[in-house]
Amino acid sequence: MRIIIDDNSGFCFGVVRAIGEAESALQRHGEVFSLGDIVHNRVEVQRLEALGLRTVTHDDIAALGGRTLLIRAHGEPPTTYQHAEAAGVNIIDATCPVVARLQRKVREAYETMQQKGGSVVLLGKRGHAEVVGLTGQVGDDVVVVERVEDLDVVDFTRPIYLLSQTTQSIELFETLGREITQRVAEGVSVTIDDTICRRVAGRESSLAQFSQSVDVVIFVSGRKSSNGKVLYDVCRRHNSRAYNIEEASEIDARWFDGASSVGICGATSTPRWLMERVAEAVEQLHVDTK
Repeated sequence: MRIIIDDNSGFCFGVVRAIGEAESALQRHGEVFSLGDIVHNRVEVQRLEALGLRTVTHDDIAALGGRTLLIRAHGEPPTTYQHAEAAGVNIIDATCPVVARLQRKVREAYETMQQKGGSVVLLGKRGHAEVVGLTGQVGDDVVVVERVEDLDVVDFTRPIYLLSQTTQSIELFETLGREITQRVAEGVSVTIDDTICRRVAGRESSLAQFSQSVDVVIFVSGRKSSNGKVLYDVCRRHNSRAYNIEEASEIDARWFDGASSVGICGATSTPRWLMERVAEAVEQLHVDTK
């Protein structure tokens, strides 16, 4: 049985950068605090915890005076930096450059809409760390939508500026753009700014091709990964024998009945070493069942 690991899967640039920053800081300080999971992958977080990384919440910031706090790739609102500075916390800002650029765009879009009496609409998952950081740039005065039906709360008589969380679906964003354009009152301006990260979004088409090229797909992703849910759905749409696991121990031998090829792939928060471990487990399972 052929076992293939998708070369286009695995950590995106922003996650690689954040983990690199964490590992360097751990070598210098021995202990570093991450504001939330550094990556939405439990197994990778456990690896870093063994090196001295500690995951904390916003409520813990006040007690971290003199310690080192890492801002993960998802980014944070300005209030987080203010609280950390007031508490005497040393910050390592590992916000993904793509996210940081989008934060600036949110502020600029908000200023423009304030002048025109309009609103900023953001395609994103409510409560997601990146979205919290984005809306927090302007005091949460942003309309967050997750699907077309959510547009019912938008005032279509006023100008609209549409943006997107970096890891959202291009197809859904384009659908929202068309819907907004059709529903606005005559003469009302609409600005559609596609802020989806192409390093992430481009994986949808390549993953669709990869899923179709094998008999069985094993998609490796943390349960908390928003990007993982989107990409796994791509796999399922193109291969009915697609399975989502977090680690190798979840593999079921029955998934491979009659299969001659297995593809291993994952989210932007899935480390390469974990996909390799899953591939080794599938290979061993195949050997054991011969």
